[in-house]
Amino acid sequence: MTPSFSAGASELGGLAVAVSNGVVIGVSFGNRNVQAAETALRRKLDQYWPAPDDAAEASDDDLDLAEQVLDQLQRFAGGEPVDLKKIPIAVDHLSKFQQRVVKACRAIKRGATLSYGEVAAKAGSSGAARAVGSVMRNNRTPLIVPCHRVVAAGGRIGGFSAPDGLVMKRRLLELESDVQFR
Repeated sequence: MTPSFSAGASELGGLAVAVSNGVVIGVSFGNRNVQAAETALRRKLDQYWPAPDDAAEASDDDLDLAEQVLDQLQRFAGGEPVDLKKIPIAVDHLSKFQQRVVKACRAIKRGATLSYGEVAAKAGSSGAARAVGSVMRNNRTPLIVPCHRVVAAGGRIGGFSAPDGLVMKRRLLELESDVQFR
């Protein structure tokens, strides 16, 4: 099925959401504008959902969900304490371990952080901190799966693969809490 896209401006830059078969399959944020967000998301998803032929149409339900999720993410970007945990996301492409990591990451409360090692332990694989980092780096649904809440050992901020990298990660963490991150 052809994915449905919805894109708009936000306090975190251009934002785009893709939905297929009733689940979010991708999010792009932090882009210089709305068009850049949608282009980045389409490029990221092309390997999984190649451009359809002209006859294929997205479902109205998927388009509605994409627009609802976009609205929630825009409100989140504006600082509202929006609960993104109930948004359905695609996980079928993930291994069982990766699914457990995503579940553990989605359980991190707003304003809190866990280390890569702590997420690995919660996912039932102590010692798999590097593998958690790989799951976070390849996260197709950032913000919904709040990989920005996963930090390095000792409270160091760690890495971040979104546009503007660590600057954006600090911004997200500060958006969610009163703590200033170094």
